[in-house]
Amino acid sequence: MTLTRILAGAALALSVLLPAAAPAQVADLRSTTQLRVCADPANKPMSAEDLSGFENKLADYVGEQLGLPVTYAWFPSGMGFITRTLRAGTCDVVMGYAQGDELVQNTNHYYTSVYGIVTRRDGPLAAVDRLTDPALQDQDIGVVAGTPPASHLARAGLAARMRGADLFVDRRVEDPVGTMLAQVKDGTLGAAVLWGPLAGPRVKDDPELQFTPLLKEEGGPRLFYRITMGVRLEEQEWKRELNSLIRRNQDQINAILHEAGVPLVDDYGREVLP
Repeated sequence: MTLTRILAGAALALSVLLPAAAPAQVADLRSTTQLRVCADPANKPMSAEDLSGFENKLADYVGEQLGLPVTYAWFPSGMGFITRTLRAGTCDVVMGYAQGDELVQNTNHYYTSVYGIVTRRDGPLAAVDRLTDPALQDQDIGVVAGTPPASHLARAGLAARMRGADLFVDRRVEDPVGTMLAQVKDGTLGAAVLWGPLAGPRVKDDPELQFTPLLKEEGGPRLFYRITMGVRLEEQEWKRELNSLIRRNQDQINAILHEAGVPLVDDYGREVLP
């Protein structure tokens, strides 16, 4: 047998064997007996080890629809989260993930939310609904460093009044959003500009604070973003199953989010009311 025939035979054997091997490896990662969720144990009001977060409640609902008990792989969000959870095969879905991130494969988005401004209900800034409002000019304003609203605040001439908090922290020991809300409450800050799913649920029933969605800002970057569930890049069937579940249960998903106090908008940035 010539060398050419030997190589051709080997190539043919590999072309037959390799496609069969890859799906088997993928199938082994996803549990068929549990809904295994990747989550931060201290990311209230989204996820929490005591299962009080709204993403925990969403996971319970998804588990009910799939007929599977919910279990968790806990790891702090931020650097290494996806590598140590989803990609390591210890869990099969991240309940809340921004659309377009290359670390995961996104399902269809199941909600869209928006940044907003937190002020005191009875304070002088209670009517502010845009960052160009002159009432903000002499106020210290809390914002998470590196988030889109910081660009809008700078463009409005408020860079010197921004009081930044770190974006990536271990929330088991730090709570920058909670700190800013307390500072708005005690007057250290005039306002805080925060991501709706983080701030909305915290002030929903607070008698002193209110969250106002920023729906009137002009120019970029945009302040509303689609949120999906994240799965492994190669798991097309699992993504399609979740997409179908989202499509069939959107009204109930919205109800869970509204009940939690998450501000919802449509794909054009218009408020979605309960």
